[in-house]
Amino acid sequence: MGTRKKGLEFAKHISEIIAKATGFERHLEKVKILDGGDGLCTAEFTVAPEHLNKAGGLHGGYTATLVDMITTYALMSKPCHPGVSVDINVSYLKSARVGDEVLIEANLVRAGKSLAFIDCQLRHKKDNSVIAKGTHTKYVNFEQ
Repeated sequence: MGTRKKGLEFAKHISEIIAKATGFERHLEKVKILDGGDGLCTAEFTVAPEHLNKAGGLHGGYTATLVDMITTYALMSKPCHPGVSVDINVSYLKSARVGDEVLIEANLVRAGKSLAFIDCQLRHKKDNSVIAKGTHTKYVNFEQ
């Protein structure tokens, strides 16, 4: 099976998980998974009023949620249980406003026997400027 087909199947699978979610993951219902597989996950969304803080910018908590979830999806593209968070860090570099299109890319940097390290970036689709950068460390159990 080709890499592109795998990526599209992965995107469809994650999109189905989000669509069927009844818990916290429902907050991603407006996020579109574009591609993924082999430690990667790419998504996009358009900033809506429910994503804003009181100052009218993309809420930091929602940004952290995106880093948490999209990095977890990138990890899920490997043969392992998604595990639990050990550390998550987000650096906020630029604002996003209602109507802004945002790209999210997560990449598995390294996976050991019990820890996985994943990077993530949120960027403006219009000019590729970085909105936020995140890192996520997860305790995992990779299948041998």
